[in-house]
Amino acid sequence: MAGRRANQVRIYDVAKVAGVSIATASKALNDTGRMADATRERVKQAAADLGFRPNAMARALISQRSFTIGLLTNDTYGRFTLPVMAGVSEALVDEGVSVFLCTIEDDPALGKVHVDAMLSKQVDGIIASGKRIDRRLPVDLSNLPVPVLYAFTDGPEEAVTLVSDDAQGSREAVEWLVGLGRRRIVHVTGPDTFASVQERAGAFRSVVGTAGRVLFGSWSEAWGHEAVGQLWNEGGDAPDAIFCGNDQIARGVVDALRERGIVVPGEVSVVGFDNWELMAAATRPPLTTVDMNLKELGREAGRLILALAEGAPVEPGIRKLPCQLVIRQSCGGGLRG
Repeated sequence: MAGRRANQVRIYDVAKVAGVSIATASKALNDTGRMADATRERVKQAAADLGFRPNAMARALISQRSFTIGLLTNDTYGRFTLPVMAGVSEALVDEGVSVFLCTIEDDPALGKVHVDAMLSKQVDGIIASGKRIDRRLPVDLSNLPVPVLYAFTDGPEEAVTLVSDDAQGSREAVEWLVGLGRRRIVHVTGPDTFASVQERAGAFRSVVGTAGRVLFGSWSEAWGHEAVGQLWNEGGDAPDAIFCGNDQIARGVVDALRERGIVVPGEVSVVGFDNWELMAAATRPPLTTVDMNLKELGREAGRLILALAEGAPVEPGIRKLPCQLVIRQSCGGGLRG
């Protein structure tokens, strides 16, 4: 800390020297929250030693914070936002910070109403979340007086943006199928206008080769059913594995194969993507799939928005969090060749 002027010392520095979180340092300096007397005294002594004198923004962080975070989304169905919110809440509950959710569908006017409401409640920060990673919410979140973090939606270059690593998850799934001895693997996925679809298809081809076959369609069981019809009506060598772009497509694939008397996973392995547990567990056989770890993504979003709200340095840019392959019966884990 040598050479730093007193008015440049931040609460982040105080927390680091005292060996506590920024939230704990804030509470100690404001004489709020529950903690050991020794901890509170250590924080105050660190502040005194560093010559910490909060500026206007820091005073607001210490004494005028609302200890609330706004979560704004156009994912009205909640398929992606609800697990993200669960993770955000888990990350913040021990810090005494609450989260409230506002859904805006795709209505810019409604989005502005909710953003204005969040600001009137003096939220400490806003997490913007969505239903696809290559579209921004239909509301202007620039130049707000509070930090904004983007989770599972597109954000500006200067922002912190969190997404699942689609390519890594896809590679792991296809490599698993190859490890089972599958050689005629086909990728049945969603619309090619989605960035996530392109990421997953690219990763698929990076494993099986550039000639690897990809069938683009809709995010639906009906498309999975239709794709099986296309593949088996062509004649020639049928696939021995199908990697699907989401769990709905995979369920349609499994149902279509069953109707044709094709045994899953004995004759064809099937892997999905998303780990939508209601869908994956209800598939027969239960579906092996890639979990995007949205809850962990939410936890990381919660930790980072709190750091941003408290003035800690956070490097902007896109952060890709790893996915996880969840093995169930549909791929035939005992079929290694």
